[in-house]
Amino acid sequence: MKKYNVAVVGVGAVGIEMLRCLKQRNFPLGELRVFARSSRNIEVDGQNYSVQAISPEGFAGIDIALFAGTEGEKGAAVTYASEAVKRGAVVIDNGVDFRMDPKVPLVVPEVNAKDVKKHKGIIANPNCSTIQLVVALWPIYKKAGIKRLVVTTLQASSGAGRGAVEQLKEEIVSLLSSWPVIQLYGQTGKRANGQTVLPQQIAFNVFPHIGGFGDFDYTTEEWKLVKETHKIMHDDKIKISATCVRVPVRTGHSESVYVETAKSLAPEKARKILSGGPGVIVIDDPKSNLYPMPCDVEGKDEVFVGRIRRDPFIKSGLWLWIVSDNLRKGAAVNAVQTAELLIR
Repeated sequence: MKKYNVAVVGVGAVGIEMLRCLKQRNFPLGELRVFARSSRNIEVDGQNYSVQAISPEGFAGIDIALFAGTEGEKGAAVTYASEAVKRGAVVIDNGVDFRMDPKVPLVVPEVNAKDVKKHKGIIANPNCSTIQLVVALWPIYKKAGIKRLVVTTLQASSGAGRGAVEQLKEEIVSLLSSWPVIQLYGQTGKRANGQTVLPQQIAFNVFPHIGGFGDFDYTTEEWKLVKETHKIMHDDKIKISATCVRVPVRTGHSESVYVETAKSLAPEKARKILSGGPGVIVIDDPKSNLYPMPCDVEGKDEVFVGRIRRDPFIKSGLWLWIVSDNLRKGAAVNAVQTAELLIR
């Protein structure tokens, strides 16, 4: 079997998961290089990795470069992606910088695998909440069409990075110790050093604010769901409205999704369709208290769907409850799956 030289750029939460996925999925690795802003040694699941300081020259001889990405920050992807491409690598970027570039395919392998062929050196990984949404919706879209979506996401703290997970942990400890959380973070969730991680208290709280606010008072995260879904599914006629909420969960995004189909679809039929969908697992027995939950899907690569039910007032309306690990399928696994498509 042919081997491929791979670079992983970034050693945050997503970068670590990329290293795990390459090993767990037995990707045919030749040389593996790990890059970050500074050199260091790290350990992942008992294996040591030497991290090199990133430089254009470091991409020489690399076949595929996986950029872990930093949401909302013009960083390594903008600076180094073109340098990697110049040296013959194909870049798969998990950040926000290339997703809506019309020249860059936005790929979820279960949905639009053929778009990989359109790349000109760079392929974009969608936003985590978009990935799980389209994986679950694609089988329904193919069978019954989709006219309209109303989506509420309940997104874990890890979606905002390791600092947000630490904020959740420290706030919980503080509150359970009866220490006023304001002493640690202030009213806007700032650490004692003034660094903002999340805009509000996350422990024992939820807030509808992920990203900045823009057109129609929708956040950037909400617009990502709209625009990325249109691009991936090649259908900008689907009417999509979203509210994105941060919740005090460590890892695993949940989504409450209302689907108005073009053709009426009974819940029993929808369950059957979804059960046969690639990358989808249906857990839907509410009488036995069985439905997907973040605590059960952490560390798993599939998209889980439950609470499949008809709108009692609109014949073509369905409700779905969708849960997935945002660091795995929502980021690292999707990127590695895309790399697997490339080598096939």
